[in-house]
Formats: sequence, C-alpha cells, structure tokens
Amino acid sequence: MGEWHSSIVMSTSDPLQMLPRPFVVARPLSHLLRKHRYTPALNQVRYLTQADIDDPGMNGGYENPPPQKRQFRDPYADWWDKQERRNFGEPVHEDHDILGMFSPYEYTHFTARKAFFLMGCFITSVFGLCGVVRMNYPDRPSVPRTFEGGLDRELGGKGALLAPSHEEA
Repeated sequence: MGEWHSSIVMSTSDPLQMLPRPFVVARPLSHLLRKHRYTPALNQVRYLTQADIDDPGMNGGYENPPPQKRQFRDPYADWWDKQERRNFGEPVHEDHDILGMFSPYEYTHFTARKAFFLMGCFITSVFGLCGVVRMNYPDRPSVPRTFEGGLDRELGGKGALLAPSHEEA
C-alpha cells in the first residue's frame, strides 16, 4: 500500500507525546497581562457615489410600492388574483416573499398587553386554586396506630430490624 511516516507512529509510554504540540508547549503567563490594542481599519470607509444618489434603494430604479401585507387587504374586493389579493400589472414589492399571503400569518387577535394580562390571570387562578385546596384539604382521618413494644415479635423477633415509630420520625 504505502509507507508509514515516522511522525505518525507515537510511543504510548510518554503521555505528553500523545497531545498536540500547542497543548504541550508552556507559555509564560505574561502574555495574558499584555494589553492588546485594536486599531480600526481606516481603509474601509465608504464614500457616497453618484450611483447611490441616483438610486438610493439600489434596485435599478424599480418602482417599489408601499409595504403592505396582503393579509390586511380587503378579502372581498374585486382582485384579479383573489388568493394573492393582487391586481394584474400591479407592481410587486421588493419584499414580496415577506409581505405575500403565503408568508407567516401575523397574529393580531390580542395585543401583547392583553396577552400578558391573560397569562397573569391564568397563573393567579391556578395558584389561587392550589391555595384554596391546601387550606381546605382534610387532615388525616385518624391518629396513627401505635403498638406496645413496636410489633417486635410480629416483625421477626428480638434481633430483627425495627420499623421506625412515629415518635422517632
């Protein structure tokens, strides 16, 4: 097949030889104390060109309609494309993939304030119900039974391991 290179074969007697070289080399701790100075790259300053002035959107002069999500257009209007709620020849916005009907539905049923209020009401009612149940939960139906001698004979005799009594617990 091929020849084995001598640097590939490592002896396992010295564990430091098994580590890669950067782990084995000891560096003085003084390199951690040095302050690093980062200078900004001044050669990357961008200047406004005539192309940026003529076409600020950088879209080749395309007439971009105002951004309106298709979800919020009137569904009962007389659209040429009823599913997309768009008329024939109407310019499409540059971000049509975000504003179209097949983009994620924007949830407008609750405001954030009302949603947090409802979540707070739910959490309060759950903890309130737990508190009412805890206050009204019945105690034990009877006093725990005790036996004279702790059921020593019934549990195996004098040397048997005794069950802990309620006084010890």
